[in-house]
This record gives sequence, structure tokens and C-alpha cells, in this order.
Amino acid sequence: MTTKPLSDRGAGRSPASGATGAGPFAGVGGYVEPGFEAIGKLFSRTFRAAGRGGGSFVVRHRDRVLVDIWAGVADPASGQPWRRDSLGLSFSTSKGVASTVIHRLADQGLLDYDEPVATYWPEFRAGGKGAITVRQLLTHQAGLDRLRPIAPDLPALLDHVGAEQRLAARTPDHRPGRPAYHAVTYGWLLGGLARAITGRGIDELLASEVSEPLGVDGLHFGRPRAGGERVPTLVGGLGPLLGLVPAAALLPGFASPRRGLESVYAPGLAAAFTGRDAPGLDTVMPAVNGMFSAESLATLYGALANGGSVDGRQLLSPETVRRIERVESRAPDLNVVIPMIWRLGYHQAFVPGAWLPRAFGHFGYAGSGAWADPASGLSVAFVTNRIYPPHTPFGDLLLYRLSQLTVAALRRRRGPGASSAGGDGAAAPA
Repeated sequence: MTTKPLSDRGAGRSPASGATGAGPFAGVGGYVEPGFEAIGKLFSRTFRAAGRGGGSFVVRHRDRVLVDIWAGVADPASGQPWRRDSLGLSFSTSKGVASTVIHRLADQGLLDYDEPVATYWPEFRAGGKGAITVRQLLTHQAGLDRLRPIAPDLPALLDHVGAEQRLAARTPDHRPGRPAYHAVTYGWLLGGLARAITGRGIDELLASEVSEPLGVDGLHFGRPRAGGERVPTLVGGLGPLLGLVPAAALLPGFASPRRGLESVYAPGLAAAFTGRDAPGLDTVMPAVNGMFSAESLATLYGALANGGSVDGRQLLSPETVRRIERVESRAPDLNVVIPMIWRLGYHQAFVPGAWLPRAFGHFGYAGSGAWADPASGLSVAFVTNRIYPPHTPFGDLLLYRLSQLTVAALRRRRGPGASSAGGDGAAAPA
């Protein structure tokens, strides 16, 4: 593969601690292909700034890696540099990975999207939930989005099996059937469903049903048992965002923001994700605590962008991928207000200046995320350890800007009139 080196270290080798290099890609390890240099320049500008942590960004086009870069520091206290295989705490990006586990079970005939969840998880029938389907669960329409009743304190928050059981026993917070973002409970709902079907935790299934078939080692819910040196220290925290919850409760007439904050607030949540020894990294929160490498995420989404296979490995059948790609709801979400354009476990991939009608994925708090575009075979993934600024759910929108530069570069390569992000499919307005 023709590549443009960013340093003499080459892809797969991390930069030395404190190295800054020279030129437009100073401080960046890895490579970009010619035509995608603007991505490397933006990455360099971003992570050269003091206190900005580190991150990795990978772009794949079909079975070709176009960009594979990393920069910054994994631990500001020690100056430990970010490595190619560093695992970024990816928050809601975790939901897309957890959904992929469920799709593997569906692909094997172990569940049907239109069957009631209680068909597979009998305890879920409690509280009048007997008619809620797997499809509704995957599109945030189960009405079980409030977090505090499920996790009233830190021990309950860290007890993932108990959380699954409490959700199974609970009466819905509101009438099911309309999307209301299940910011934290989504992962436990999928975990409980998967456990009821297989007898195994969703963390085990992630390893056997996703990582192993893909041949990757950078997808984990929580801190991996081995390779702890790959886990960076979080720069920033959840406190400022969660501090908005009490204020929102005092604002009459702002039901949607208040509801949305109630879906992410529980006592102890900020403490669960503070510091290198954060206890939230030692449990299974499949909607929140995914620890991912950008390379592994981009490979997973590469399969979703290319009919279920990547690098000669089959993750899902083309039929299942077509079901995943289908839009399930365009209604405004009750919690995040805007339409998320839900697929089965993934939302629309939002790229500034480009509408990619078939693109989907999942973005996370603080700016991580990954997405696939079946129209072009493109997949993109970004992970980081920084929360900047700390009071917004989207970091400083770096992923959006990197995605924008990626789509623009691919369209230039394809030439005038290229459809979608540069591949086959219906033309989309820029």
C-alpha cells in the first residue's frame, strides 16, 4: 500500500515520549495516504497543545487503510505517550459495539428482531413489558431510559448483573414505542438479553463473537484483564456535565433537557470515571465504558460498511447488514430532542457539509466515535482520553472535523460527480 510516512517510526510503532518532530505532522505517529494530508495537519495542531491528552484516528476504504495516526499523551502526569494500540474510554461509542454483539446472535438465528424481548428473557415480562420487541430495544423505544431508579448509588451502578435484573423487573418510565435515548441503561438491556439467550455476559460475547472473528484485540467493555498499560488516564471528567442535572430539574417547561439529563445522572457516576483507577472501568457498562482502539473500531465498522466482511473475515451476513442499515425511526428523540435517525443500534453518521444517507454509527461523550458508509465502503474511527471542553457532550467536535476532511479527500480522489462519500449509491448533496 502506498503511504505517506508521518515519521521515521512508521505505522505500528509509537513515538518517543516528548517527541515533537518537525513539519506539518509534528508529534504524530503513523501515516496518511497522499491526498489526506489535511487530516494529519489537524491532528498535529490539536494534540501539540498542552493538556489536550492523546488520541488515534483511522480511516479505511474497503480493505485499504488510508489513515492510521496517533498523537499526544496517554498519561499527562508521567508524560507516557499515546500508542497506536492505546485504548480510549469511548462512552456511548460503546453502544454501537454492544449492538453488533446482538446482531451476531441474530445472524446465528438465536433471536428475531420482531419477537418480544420476553420470549428470550422471561423475567423481562414484569411491569407490563411483555410486548416490547427486540427491535424497540435496539432503537431506544423500550421506555426504560431513567438511570437513577436502576443505579441509586455507586455500588448499584457497578453491579451490572444486578442492573440487568432491576431493568427486567421495572415498569417503563413512559409508554414504549417512541425513541428516548437510553444513555446508560441501553447497554444493560442488551447485556441482559444476551445473557438470557446464551448464558454468557456481553463482555465475553464481545470477545468471542466480534473480536475473534475480526482478528482484533482492541475492543473491551471496561479495563482488559491483560494489557493494562494500554489504558490511558482520562483528561477531564464528568462532573461539570452532571452538575447541570440539579439545575435542569428547577427549570419548568424544559422537559426534554431534563429527561435527557435524567437518563445519564446517577449518584456516583462522576466518581466512577475519575482517575486512572476509576472503578467504572472495572465493571461492564456496555453503553458507556467501552475501551477501544481506533484500529479495532475501524475494522469492525469496515465490516458493516462492506456487506459484513473485512480483510477476508466474515462478521455478519450481507442480509443482516442490510437490516442494520435500514432506518427505523426519524422521529425527534424525547431525550436529545433532535431526530437521531435510528437504525438497529446505530444512529445517522453526522458529517458537516455532507449528507451521507446510508452512513450510520455511534458517537460518544467527549468526542470519540465510529461510523460506516455502505455506499462507499468507508469506515472511520476516533478514540481519545480527553474531555474538552468538559461541559459539553461532544468534546471540541474534532471527530466531526476529521470526518469532514475524510469525506472531502475521498470525493476529490473520486473526481467530480462522485456519489455519497465517494462510492456507489444514490448521490447526496454536499
